Amino acid sequence: TAAAFGVKAIIMTERYSPQAHGVLGKSASGALEHVPIITVKNLRQSFDVMKEKNFTVVGLDSEGEKNLSQLKLKMPILLVLGAEGKGVRPSVRESCDYLARLDLPGAIKSLNVSNAAALALYVAHQISE
Repeated sequence: TAAAFGVKAIIMTERYSPQAHGVLGKSASGALEHVPIITVKNLRQSFDVMKEKNFTVVGLDSEGEKNLSQLKLKMPILLVLGAEGKGVRPSVRESCDYLARLDLPGAIKSLNVSNAAALALYVAHQISE
C-alpha cells in the first residue's frame, strides 16, 4: 500500500514494532525494495526532526477533531498510525499537528491498521497540494 501511494519511507520504533522480514516481508510482496523502513528509538524526537523539515504530522484517531478529508494539507505529510486496539500512544498524539479521523458510514467506526492506512493514504493523496 505504501509503495502504491508513493510513500517515501515508513518510520517505526525499534521496540514494539515487527521486524521487516518473515511475515512482514512476505506480506509486503516485494514492496520493501521500494519503501525503506526507518527504525527510531523515539517517535516524538523523530517528529521534531521532521517538523524542522516542514513535514505536517497527522495522527489518525477514530476520535480525531476533524475528518481527514476536511484538512487542507501541504506535502510533505507524516501520517501517524497507532497499534491495533490501542491506537496512537498519548505522548505521540501530543506531538501531532492534527488528529484526524476517517468518517465511516457503517456501524463500526474503526478499521484495522492496514485498511486504515490504505484509506488514509488515498484521502491524503486526494486533499494534499
